[in-house]
Amino acid sequence: MKLAGVGDNVVDRYRDLGTMFPGGQALNVAVYAHRFGIEAAYLGALGDDLAGRHVLGAIRAEGIDASRLRVVPGHNAFAEVVLVDGNREFGISEPGVSKFCLGPEDLEYLARFDIVHSSESSYLEDQLGLLAGVAPLSFDFSVRRDPAYIEPLLPHVEIAEFSLSDLDDADAEAWLERIHRLGPRLILATRGPADALLFDGQRTWRQPSVPAELIDTLGAGDAFIARFLVGIVRGEPFEQSLADAAIQAAATCGTYGAFGHGTAAFPPMSPVRDTTVVSTTPAQRS
Repeated sequence: MKLAGVGDNVVDRYRDLGTMFPGGQALNVAVYAHRFGIEAAYLGALGDDLAGRHVLGAIRAEGIDASRLRVVPGHNAFAEVVLVDGNREFGISEPGVSKFCLGPEDLEYLARFDIVHSSESSYLEDQLGLLAGVAPLSFDFSVRRDPAYIEPLLPHVEIAEFSLSDLDDADAEAWLERIHRLGPRLILATRGPADALLFDGQRTWRQPSVPAELIDTLGAGDAFIARFLVGIVRGEPFEQSLADAAIQAAATCGTYGAFGHGTAAFPPMSPVRDTTVVSTTPAQRS
């Protein structure tokens, strides 16, 4: 039973705390999945700077397979985070060296996994067909709903996730039905404190949120998604996976950062834009 997160990683830099934490949707889901009891791997690109080395240390500490990870010259991706009453808000961000190309050895490796998960912030849209060709693909669209973006991708996606916190029940359910017609087998919607929804084309499941100590909401949605995907891999009833996903999401709200490993932040990095890793071979890691 294995899951691979493929795509984005960042350091989330909390200005008010003077602390940075490793994060990124694909990496968060891999870490959470491993914490929830299955084997997990992360495939992405890290910078060779202090931030990238910190993320690599956290990946190793969490026991995540990083055998296909790239470490390349340049700045790691980052996002600045501000907390407003416990709700995370993002400031400036830069992709750094996070863009990369999948190669034949990557795809051969990923074919060993039960689920591959990626996201709209991973810059892999033109490679989703490759991922879907080797393993069932889970993809987090987050708040992206523009047809020009989502419709070409949905035929490749088996499990689609959306953040629909701005929609009421009727509009959210209508959205799930629309998305199902475009390809995915399952559509999961997280909605902040409102009920999460799951749709399989015939039935809608509802999962109420669990009361939480609101310290930092960053990572809560990723924890929910990861626990649900772990349930898929294990063959759990949806009711069981959704109920535990809500518990894990609430627990994540009670700590700073997506999955811990905070360290002192350092002065702002120079912007690094449009950097692509063209090599398909993992770099040497020190």
